Amino acid sequence: MMQANEVMTTRPEYLNADASIREVAKLMRDTDSGFEPLVRGEKVEGVLTDRDIAVRGTAEGKNPEDNALDIATQAALYTFSDTDVVEVLKNMQEQKVQRLLVLKSPDQKDLVGIITVGDIADQCKEEAVIKELVNCATHYR
Repeated sequence: MMQANEVMTTRPEYLNADASIREVAKLMRDTDSGFEPLVRGEKVEGVLTDRDIAVRGTAEGKNPEDNALDIATQAALYTFSDTDVVEVLKNMQEQKVQRLLVLKSPDQKDLVGIITVGDIADQCKEEAVIKELVNCATHYR
């Protein structure tokens, strides 16, 4: 089986936790991403999705210059770089998410990547992985 580090995005873009909602939206536009970690030093303070900008930002009347961390998910979900992709998908399914931060290891919690359902779908052709991809996507129906 493949591991997260074989399919993840290895150069995640991220912004300082003091970034504005507009700065995050511009980075998402420029990098064609819908998910950005917000960091302070070495620590991930939160993650922001394009949906967060729409639902927690625009729909709640936030100003584009407001701090992005105000609408970010504070409890960042993650996996480790050596985790089997089937386990990653099961984790995504349980959490009802399509993206996870990838940390180096339980001992070294450096952010080394981001893994998405799409990353796994693009690179994995094994039957067990395909089955979990389908299971992972069922809550979006």
